[in-house]
Amino acid sequence: MPYKNHEVQREYQRQWQRARRAGETGRFKVLRVSSPEEIRTATALLGVLAGLIKEVLETKEGDVFIRSRTAGYLISIGLRAVEVADLEGRLADLESKLLGGWK
Repeated sequence: MPYKNHEVQREYQRQWQRARRAGETGRFKVLRVSSPEEIRTATALLGVLAGLIKEVLETKEGDVFIRSRTAGYLISIGLRAVEVADLEGRLADLESKLLGGWK
């Protein structure tokens, strides 16, 4: 960001770097997942989505319409993940029944 005063520019850069290292960029927090294996299944994705939806509903930043639209979007993704998780469980049960008959 260009500033005429170089001291103001340096202070802005320092604050921005501190926020970035703390996991915040601007107004938005960075979601950190310790490993990609945590979200390989639909059930694990539901846990991540639950945390995101909770943060959106509890925050007081931003317009109420933007927050509600964001929450609605995340909930629609969650519904699809629930459907996939249900199919995932049913498929695992079916596989165990089929493989159990071969043994």
